[in-house]
Amino acid sequence: MSTFPPYGNQDPYTPPAAPEGSAGSLMLKIIVLFLISGAVGFLAAWKAHLGLVPGGVIGLAIFVTGVFAVVRLDGVPREVWFTFCLKFFSVTAYKVLNVVLVSWLALDLGFDNAEALWLVGIWGIFMSVATLLSGSVTDAIGLRRTLLAGVTLCLATRLVMVVSTNSWVVLICGLFPLAAGEALCTPVLVAAMRRFTSASQRSVAFSLFYAIMNVGFMMAYFVRDAVMESAPAGSGPALHIAGMELSVPRTLLLVSFGLELLILPFIFLLREGASVDETGLHIAPPVPAKYPEAGTLRAFLFTVRDAALETGRLFSSLVKYPGFYRLVVFLLMIGLLKVVFNLMDYVLPTFTRLEMGTEGESRVGRFNAINSILILMLAPLVGTLTRRFSAYSMVILGGFITALSFVFMALPPAMFQSMADGWAGDWIGRRYMELKGSVHPYFVMIALWQVVFSIGEAFYSPRVYEYAASIAPKGQEASYASLSYIPLLIGKLITGAAFGGLLTRYCPEEGARDPGTMWMIIGALVLIAPVGLLVLKRFIRVKEEGRDD
Repeated sequence: MSTFPPYGNQDPYTPPAAPEGSAGSLMLKIIVLFLISGAVGFLAAWKAHLGLVPGGVIGLAIFVTGVFAVVRLDGVPREVWFTFCLKFFSVTAYKVLNVVLVSWLALDLGFDNAEALWLVGIWGIFMSVATLLSGSVTDAIGLRRTLLAGVTLCLATRLVMVVSTNSWVVLICGLFPLAAGEALCTPVLVAAMRRFTSASQRSVAFSLFYAIMNVGFMMAYFVRDAVMESAPAGSGPALHIAGMELSVPRTLLLVSFGLELLILPFIFLLREGASVDETGLHIAPPVPAKYPEAGTLRAFLFTVRDAALETGRLFSSLVKYPGFYRLVVFLLMIGLLKVVFNLMDYVLPTFTRLEMGTEGESRVGRFNAINSILILMLAPLVGTLTRRFSAYSMVILGGFITALSFVFMALPPAMFQSMADGWAGDWIGRRYMELKGSVHPYFVMIALWQVVFSIGEAFYSPRVYEYAASIAPKGQEASYASLSYIPLLIGKLITGAAFGGLLTRYCPEEGARDPGTMWMIIGALVLIAPVGLLVLKRFIRVKEEGRDD
C-alpha cells in the first residue's frame, strides 16, 4: 500500500515500513465500520420504515464497501475519503430528485405526462451539454471553487422547486438553473479522484468511486419507496412544514435539498492545491490574489472574466488535442450501452404497469435496486481482479455481457413460468418483492436481466471514467472527465427518439403486444457498442497512462 508524506512536503518520498500495530489499527477501523453500518441499517429498517430487507442490504453494503476501501486504499490522503463522501451525498440527492421529476411536474405544476417527459428530456440534454463545458470551467478556476459554485446553485434552485408552484418561476429559477449546478458538480469529482490518486491506485479507487455512486442510487430508491409508502392514501399532502402542505414529490425534493446540504462541510475539508503522483502527496503553494488593489466586487468580476477566457482557451485546446476525436468516437459507442439506465428509469415503469399491473409498477424501485446492490459487490472486486488489463479491453468485454443480458427479456414469459412457481419466484417475488399472491414470470425475467447486465456494467462502466481520466493531458483532467459524460447525452437522445415509439408499437395500452421483439431490438442496439469498439480498436484507442499494452 502507498503511504503519503506529511502535509506540505513537496519532495520525492519513499514510503516507510508499516508501523507496528497497523494490523490492530485496521481491525479497529473494521469494528467501527461494523458499528456504523449496523446503526445505519437499524435506522433505515425501523426508524425510516424501509423494511428489514432494505435495511439489512443498506447496512451490509456500507460495511462491505467500507472494509474494501480501508484495506485496499490504506494510506491515501484524506482528500480521497472526502471525495467519496462528496460523491455519495451528491448522487443520492440527485437520484432522489431524478426519480420524482416527472410526477412532480405532473402533480404539482399541472403538466400532463407527455409534457413532463419532454421537459425532463430537454432538462437532461441541457445538463449533459453543460457538463461538457463544466470540465473546462473546473480546470480554469479549480476544484473547490467549482464545487462551491455548483452546490450553492443546486441548493438555491432546489429550494425554489420546493416552495413555489408557479410553473414559470420553477422552470426559469429552479429546474433549468439546477441543471447547470449539477453539471458543475459532476466532472469535478472524477477529476478530483484522478488528482488525489496515483496511477497504481487508480483502478481500485475508480471502482470504489463507482460502487459508492451505486450506494447512493440504492439509498435513493429505498428512500423514495419509504416516502411513498408513508404518505396518506390518495394525492393529499405528505408533509406539513412551516405552514406549507407538501405533496409527496415536493417532500422528496425537500429530502434531496437536505442531502445536498450535507455536501458543504466536505468541500471545505479539501486542501487547496493537493495532488498525488507515484512519489507521494504534493501541496502547491497558495496562489496570491490576482487583483489585490481592486475592491471585492471588481475583483470578483475580473475573476469571472478571466475564468471565462481561460475556459474558452482550455476548451479550444481540448478540441485540438490529437486524442480528442478518437475519445469522442469511443464515448459515442458507450452511449449505446448507457441506454440501459434510461430503460430502468423511464421505460421499465410503463412496461411493468402494462404487463404486470400496479403490483409490478409499484416495485420498479426494488427491481432497479438489484443493479445497485450487485454493483456494490462487483465493481470493487472486478476492478481489483482486472486492474492489470486496459480499460479499453474491459469496456469491450462488459459491453458484450450487457448486450447479452437482453436475452432474458426477449424470450417468451412461459419459458420462465416454472421458475416463477419454484424457489426463484418465492425468493424474488415473496421475500424480496414482498408479494402476497402468485408471481408473474416477468418478476424472474427482469431480475435475471438486472443481474447479468450488472455484471457487464461492473466491467465497463467504472473503466469509462478511468479511460477518460488516464489519457487526459496534465492540467485538463476535469475537461476530459466531463467528456466521459457524453454517453449519458447520447443515451438520452436515443431514449427520446426510439423508446417511446417502441413502446407504442410493441406494448400499446390496448391491443396485441409483442414485448419480446421490443427487447430484442433494444438488445441489438446495445450490441452495436462492443462490436464497434472491437472493430474500430486500432483507429480510436488512445494509450492509457501507466499502461504499456
